[in-house]
Amino acid sequence: MKLFFLVSSLDLTQPFSATPAWWQLLKGLYEIGVDIIATPYQGPAIESLWWRASDNPAQFYGDTFQTARNTLRRFAPQSAGAMTKPVTSEESTSDKLVRQVAQTMIAPLWERELDRVLTKEPDIDAIIILTAPLNHLVGVPAAIMQKHHKPVIYYDGDVPASLPNMAGFATGFRIYQGADVSEYAAFISNSEGGAEAIKQLGAKAVHTLFYGADPDVFSPVDVPAQDLDVMFYGHGREYRGEWIDAMIKEPSLQLSDKRFAVRGTKLGDLGHTEMLPYLGFSKLREYACRTKLNLVITRMAHASVFASSSSRPFELASMGCCMVGNPYVGIERWFEPGREIFIVNSTEEALDRYRYLLSHDDERRAAGIAARERVLKEHTFRHRARDLVQIVKQYL
Repeated sequence: MKLFFLVSSLDLTQPFSATPAWWQLLKGLYEIGVDIIATPYQGPAIESLWWRASDNPAQFYGDTFQTARNTLRRFAPQSAGAMTKPVTSEESTSDKLVRQVAQTMIAPLWERELDRVLTKEPDIDAIIILTAPLNHLVGVPAAIMQKHHKPVIYYDGDVPASLPNMAGFATGFRIYQGADVSEYAAFISNSEGGAEAIKQLGAKAVHTLFYGADPDVFSPVDVPAQDLDVMFYGHGREYRGEWIDAMIKEPSLQLSDKRFAVRGTKLGDLGHTEMLPYLGFSKLREYACRTKLNLVITRMAHASVFASSSSRPFELASMGCCMVGNPYVGIERWFEPGREIFIVNSTEEALDRYRYLLSHDDERRAAGIAARERVLKEHTFRHRARDLVQIVKQYL
C-alpha cells in the first residue's frame, strides 16, 4: 500500500500536541511495509527515515495565518470561566476571516499540489489528512476524488474537543465551521463516543483509531533512583483545572514530606510543587521513570465522552510507569482500573491512593509492568497502523 499524508505539522518544535503521535503512526506504517509520502499543512516539509517528504505548497501562507491568528487571539483572550468549560460553538470574527482567506488562497494551492502528486505517482492508493483544518480545504477532497478516483480520508485526532458543540480549545482551530464533511470518503476519529456526532455533521462513514505509543521510543530508562514521588507533565489548565488542583496542588500541601513535580506550562498555582526544567524528550522520559506515581490528568472534553483517546496514558504505560488518573469515561477500553491504572474521584481519594502506593513498592511496580505489557499486546502504533490499513482497504 502507498499512502499520501497531509499532516497538520511535522515540526516537533512547534506547539502542536499531536505531532509526536503522527511521527509514531507514520513510523508504524513504515514498519509494516506501507510506502509513505508526507507533507505538512503548516511549516516545513521534513524528511525522515520512515517517509518521503513532499513540499508544502502553501508554507508562506500557513506561517502567516498562524502568526495572524495568534496575534488576533492575544487581543481577545478567553475568560476565566472558559478555561474550565466549553464556551461557544460560534465562529469568531478572526476565525471566519482566516477561514475565508484560506478557502480563497490556500485551498487552490493544495488542490493543484495533490493533483500534481497523484498525476506523477498514480500508484498512491489514498490520501489521508491528519487534523489539518478541513474548513480551509473545502472543495479539495471532492475535486481530487472526482479526477483521480482515489479516496480522501480525514482523521480528526482532537475529538471531541474539536467538535462544534465543544468549541475546541482557546488555542486551536475551529475546523468544522464552514466545512463540508460529506465530501470525504470517510472520517477517522480518536474517539469511539464522538463518532455519532461526526455522522450527524454529515460524514458518510466514521471509523475509530485510538492513539497508542511506540514502545521503542517510549521505553523504560534506567535511573539511579526514583527520587520524585508524584509527577505530571502537560500544558495548560484548560478543561482540567479542577483536577490539577485536586491531584497536584492540594495533595502537595498536605503531603509536605513528599516530592511533587510538574514539567509543563500555564498550570496555575500548584502549591508545594517543583517545576522541572523544560528540556528535551530524552529528559522527559527520564523524569517519568524517576517518578513513583505519574499522573494522567485528562481534559474534561476527552474524559467525559466515552473512549476518547489521548496520548498520555499510552506513553506513560509504555514506559512502565505507575499511573494515577482522574475519572475518564471508557478508560477500561485500554487499561484495567485498579491493576494497570488507578482512578481517583476527589482530593481525599488522591491522598489515600498516593499514601498507599508510595508505601507499597511492589504493588506500584507491578502496575507499571502490567501497563507496559498491555501496550505491547494491544496499543503500539504498529497495532494502530494495521488498523488504519484495514480501514483504507474498505475504500479502494
